[in-house]
Amino acid sequence: MKCPYCSFPDDRVLDTRIHKDGSIIRRRRECLKCKGRFSTQEILIQFYPLIIKKDGRREEFEKEKILKGIQAACQKRPIGLAQLEQIVGRICREILEVGDKEVPSTLIGHKIMKELKGLDSVAYIRFASVYRTFEDAQDFLEKLEEDEGKGRPLDLE
Repeated sequence: MKCPYCSFPDDRVLDTRIHKDGSIIRRRRECLKCKGRFSTQEILIQFYPLIIKKDGRREEFEKEKILKGIQAACQKRPIGLAQLEQIVGRICREILEVGDKEVPSTLIGHKIMKELKGLDSVAYIRFASVYRTFEDAQDFLEKLEEDEGKGRPLDLE
């Protein structure tokens, strides 16, 4: 790292602070030549797979989309933002662990529904009713009862 004041290539690290989610590291440095102090940030770069939508389009993976969908399902429920961020973190880790360059959106939807089912039944039903398309209310109830009998979240295909 070159000093921003004198361009000397060597410095020493005075302090290191890691963001709570571990994605950003902030370092306070001091130039060994001019003793000027400056701060740097290191950011973990992760390459998420492309998402294959139901209609075949490919989109970039967006963590924020997952959080927004979960927040909408959990609206007016006794669930804190920290819990929702933990769910998003788990889903993101699972998607990275798949190791594929492309993953179907249904995989992400399934993971969200699994998380919501364990968190809050109302949020789970809200998400399922928006995520899936149903002919009518009876179709929705039948599918829920069928999947409850199998002990799993709603079937996605």
